[in-house]
Amino acid sequence: MIRVTSLLRSLQSAACVLLLAACQGSLTAPSGDVLSGTSWELVAIQSPDAAKAHLSIAEPARFTLHFGADGRAALRLDCNRGTGAWQAVASSANAGALTFGPIATTRALCAAPHLDERVARELTQLRSYAISHGRLRLSPTTDGGFLAWQPQRQR
Repeated sequence: MIRVTSLLRSLQSAACVLLLAACQGSLTAPSGDVLSGTSWELVAIQSPDAAKAHLSIAEPARFTLHFGADGRAALRLDCNRGTGAWQAVASSANAGALTFGPIATTRALCAAPHLDERVARELTQLRSYAISHGRLRLSPTTDGGFLAWQPQRQR
């Protein structure tokens, strides 16, 4: 009986060590430390197209982005939700390269204007980020446009 108890304790200890090691690896922050753990609301979409140059978001709280410390982003895209992997490489204290993997979203039909799919698509086409005057500017690889975000207000 003593051998069985000793063996069980050894197995429990080994399982705890493995579990802690696995947890530590999954909590490693992406290299974009300045973004890790932050939450933002979309306030404007600036398009390179002169006909649609600037679109202010009437309800910024309907479009939110949270950069998880585990490299996952959580999104509210109007009436939909989304999630995807993100990675940032800082080039200075408040700017750098930013990429998103594919973003999985729910598929509810939101009321017009339908910006949920556009925002999700543009996030997967990002090339850079910059934080200036408390605002986050995400620039897609397309010519000249950007998404402007403000810190998410606590509700």
